[in-house]
Amino acid sequence: MRFARALAAGIASLALAACGLQPASQYIPEVKPGPELERFDSLDGARVVTTGKDFTEQLILGKMLSLVLSAAGAEVVDNTNTKGSTNARESLLRGDADVMWEYTGTGWVVYLGHTDGDRGPDGEPVDLADKAAVLAALSAQDLEQNQLVWGTKPAPFNNTYAIAVTEEAAAEHDLKNLSDIASLPPDEQTFCLENEFAARGDGWPGMKEAYGLDIPAGQVSIMDAGIVYGEIGTTCVFGEVFGTDGRIPANNLVTLVDDEMYFPLYEPVVVVREPIAKRYPQIIEMFDELGQQLDTDTMRELNGRVDVYGENPTAVAQDWLVQVGFLAPER
Repeated sequence: MRFARALAAGIASLALAACGLQPASQYIPEVKPGPELERFDSLDGARVVTTGKDFTEQLILGKMLSLVLSAAGAEVVDNTNTKGSTNARESLLRGDADVMWEYTGTGWVVYLGHTDGDRGPDGEPVDLADKAAVLAALSAQDLEQNQLVWGTKPAPFNNTYAIAVTEEAAAEHDLKNLSDIASLPPDEQTFCLENEFAARGDGWPGMKEAYGLDIPAGQVSIMDAGIVYGEIGTTCVFGEVFGTDGRIPANNLVTLVDDEMYFPLYEPVVVVREPIAKRYPQIIEMFDELGQQLDTDTMRELNGRVDVYGENPTAVAQDWLVQVGFLAPER
């Protein structure tokens, strides 16, 4: 039995390495505040539990939470690398975790169950393309119903779902928009999708309807997110990817324009349980400011360091935080 467990763990580690994703340790290295972090009130005496989802970008963002909070003086329990969006969210709702980065589109559409044009708490319809309106309505409803406080300044990148093809296939079939998929012969409309996207309310079922696609189940392959990128152009013509993923350029892929504007905006914002936010308002303040330096190019580069070059998410997060002055350099 011991050998079987060790073998299974070894296989899991090899699988992670094969798709570029390094296992995320819960270990938090000893860090000290940089000049940008020292401008905020200390968190000495605070105990904060962080969480995050189990894909590369969330691992990096989650490690940023743990590292910055620790440098600010808090006792941090790192629960990043939680399996799936729902489980991470539920840990906040139960009070098992205190803070995480979440995406506005996921909050409004998936967790609160809204569609385009639904009315917010103020009675006004919310356009999913209006990022300010989405965040305002989301913040008000989630605070009232779930005692969760959203930050006020999303990071300036949109980690939207996207459909990618190889550069070669895009040129051969003149593929630029998602609506162009329907012009291909039916047997070439093959897709690789990750598990969660295949069932999400803002994922595959709605996308098929929005673009009038009738794809037989036999032409859809479901797999882990990290595997999709390498299967585009072999197992499938099209693959579902994340817009900020460094493996898009590394694998010579291009993403198709969402010309029907089906996908909501997915801008990351720090979310904190209300009791913690009231006691330590500087948590939202510091991550609102930090997030403004995370644009699309930066996030794609950080993701690529993990997924393409095999670096550890904690090391990548720590290195970048030193660069922007939130952590002091190691001596």
